Formats: sequence, structure tokens, C-alpha cells
Amino acid sequence: MKVIGLTGGIGSGKSTVSRYLREKGIVVLDADEIAREIVLPGSDTLNELTDFFGKEILLEDGSLNRKKLGSIVFSDSVKKLKLDRIMHGKIIEQIQKSLQKEREQGVPYVMIDAPLLLETGMDKIVDQVWLVEMKDELRIDRVMKRDKLSEEEVKARILQQMNAEEKRKKSHVIIDNSSNLANLYAKVDQLLLNL
Repeated sequence: MKVIGLTGGIGSGKSTVSRYLREKGIVVLDADEIAREIVLPGSDTLNELTDFFGKEILLEDGSLNRKKLGSIVFSDSVKKLKLDRIMHGKIIEQIQKSLQKEREQGVPYVMIDAPLLLETGMDKIVDQVWLVEMKDELRIDRVMKRDKLSEEEVKARILQQMNAEEKRKKSHVIIDNSSNLANLYAKVDQLLLNL
């Protein structure tokens, strides 16, 4: 089984590529979905987060207030590091369990969709890294509209991620998403044919 790591900075279009791959019938393990699942109310991970960050990271229904947690960690590198330590190991563990299951079922290839694929060392468990890129000004504009964030908030999130040049060096395939959807899908179709 071939394992492809799909990554890209915030607002690059990585999720668009991931959705398209799913539509094509490809198994996609989404690190963000796993991250949401492991912090459901009552989970060990949510309890661990609450122990460290306090009850103010919870909504009234006991679920995680992502916006509140984000505002805490994106302005404090020590707290961001603690969050990463709690979350990343558990996400990778879940992904490895899922990969084993897919391997046993004889799936030819699996995509791991992870925005922090390179930052977390997940690139060590994949055969290839596909990086989705887009010009910074387009990314910033897109994320401001999508997530209702200020330009400064978006730039702070971009700075938390590995810089683009470093990502390029660690990637096998670079998918430029500066054009339209049809162009993006055509590039992905060609990459799939090459697999």
C-alpha cells in the first residue's frame, strides 16, 4: 500500500484537494477530523486539555471552544507547544491504526490529509508528500473571509506553520493552486494517473 501525505498552509486549498480525492473514491485519513473526534466531551484528551488550559476552553455544553483555545495558543508559544504535545501523538496513533486497517483490507493507496504533516514528523510514515500551495495574499484573503478572522490573526496562524521554502524542500510533489478549480483538479488527476 502506498501512503501519500497531503499538506499545505492555511488557506492553500489542501481541503479542496482532499475533498476531490474522496469524491474519486480514495481513502483519505483527515488529521483535523481525528483531532475533533479525540476531544469529544468526556474524552481523555479533552480532560487533559481542560486540566492544563482551564475550564474556560469549554462551551456551556461541555464541548471544546476551539476559538477560545486558538486565541490562547496562537499568542503564546509555550502554550501552543503544550497543546501540540497533547494532540499530535494521539492523532498519529489514530492514523497508524487506520493505516493498518486499510493495509489489511488491501487498499492500494491512502492519503493522509494533515496541515502539520511535516511539522509533526508524520512525513516519516508516508511514501510521498504532496504540498498544495497558493500565493500568500490569496491565502490571507481566503482565510479572513472563511474564518471571520482579522488579517493579523491569519498572519499569526501562518507564522505558526513551517515556512514555505522548508515545506517545498521536504515535498515530493508541489501542487500550485493559484489558478481555478478545473486547473487544480486536472493537476490532481494527472498525479493520480502517475501513481
